[in-house]
Amino acid sequence: MTNFRKSLLAISLMLGATQTYAAGFQLNSQSATGIGRAFAGDAVIADNASVLSRNPSAMALFDRAALSTGLTYVNIEVDVKDVNFADGQVDLGGIDDAGSTKLIPNIYYVQPLNDKWAFGVAAFSNFGTGTDTSSLLKGATFAPYDLIGNTEVTTVTLNTSLSYRINEMFSIGAGVDAVYGKGNLTRYAGNIPLVDVDADGVGFGGILGATFELNKDNRFGLSYRFSPTVTVTGDINVMTSQQLPGLGTQQIAIDYNELDVPLADIAQFAGFHQLTNRFAVHYTAQYTLWGDFDQITTKQGTATIATGSYAGTEVAINVKAPLKEYHWKNSWLFSVGGTYTVNDTLTLRAGYMFDNGVVDQLGSLSIPDSDRHWYTLGASYRLSDSMTVDLGAALVRGVEESLTETSALAGDVNAHTKSTATYYSMQFNYRF
Repeated sequence: MTNFRKSLLAISLMLGATQTYAAGFQLNSQSATGIGRAFAGDAVIADNASVLSRNPSAMALFDRAALSTGLTYVNIEVDVKDVNFADGQVDLGGIDDAGSTKLIPNIYYVQPLNDKWAFGVAAFSNFGTGTDTSSLLKGATFAPYDLIGNTEVTTVTLNTSLSYRINEMFSIGAGVDAVYGKGNLTRYAGNIPLVDVDADGVGFGGILGATFELNKDNRFGLSYRFSPTVTVTGDINVMTSQQLPGLGTQQIAIDYNELDVPLADIAQFAGFHQLTNRFAVHYTAQYTLWGDFDQITTKQGTATIATGSYAGTEVAINVKAPLKEYHWKNSWLFSVGGTYTVNDTLTLRAGYMFDNGVVDQLGSLSIPDSDRHWYTLGASYRLSDSMTVDLGAALVRGVEESLTETSALAGDVNAHTKSTATYYSMQFNYRF
């Protein structure tokens, strides 16, 4: 996947010149089977075509064409409380319903071409979120308007992949991702738009994978996802103050046409072990290079003085410059799961995941980030030799964090934040 949705989410929140955004907008929602086992071993189990979202080389494990399609419901809950500034003299209170809900579809198809080659196509989502903290402004005569508002992000990833079986033990694979992302962001001071963004674009990335089969009951998978710097275009409007030669400090309205957004690469290792005829264990370790996501850079734009006697005057600005800088850190994700085959019809799953937060020095009121714990359950029901239905559910619990975020209008703003989520997913699988 081309983590380009990061881009959109990023550009949205990053456009507010004092906003940061964290891994909180990543969605582990690619399949019901994956959700049921906390995505442990998902890059190598290959029990249905959704393995395409993690490791293209695992298509070599298929001897029949396979189709998987599903729908995931995600309820994201964001609690923000004790929001205060001016050394605690101004208290905006809190909000416990800043999150949103998402319906996320997916579809995968794997086609073995012969005993060596396999081909696959997929459509799924890796990123998306929606938060609205606007209610914090109710009744406030003055507030950090540049930090509070509405954010919405949607992405769709289209993947095409090939796999090649080298021998009975080794397989390799590669794929190309095209990711469409759309983001909206608003930050208002009364009726004055400080930030108003409606932007979209397509980014292209790639994935390489390898599978090692020690025997039919023990195998390992490895993949690396390359994420590009994506140029996003649209209506990107920012109001800011700037010192101009001979004119003093002026309110400047900037219309940006393009933003460059660097995205993080993702490395993943997975293992699967069938310990008995009925019970298997599996695990995943994932490393995301969030440190590469250092800043959002403007490329094109125009600026005019917005108020006063010089209103409407076009001014020269350095449009190719950092719009927002970040201090993120690379992060780990670890998961472990188990699969128990009750009988020929019913299979049960469970898993646990620890997801390391990426925020290092800067936090966000809009999408709080922290370490997260996933607790998951799942099941498959076999309708026939060719058809199965999968169910998966996950309870995601973040850690409450205290943060200080600097507003260009109100100075340091303090708050306590916590984000949680609940996932419910259903999937249909068919082998031709």
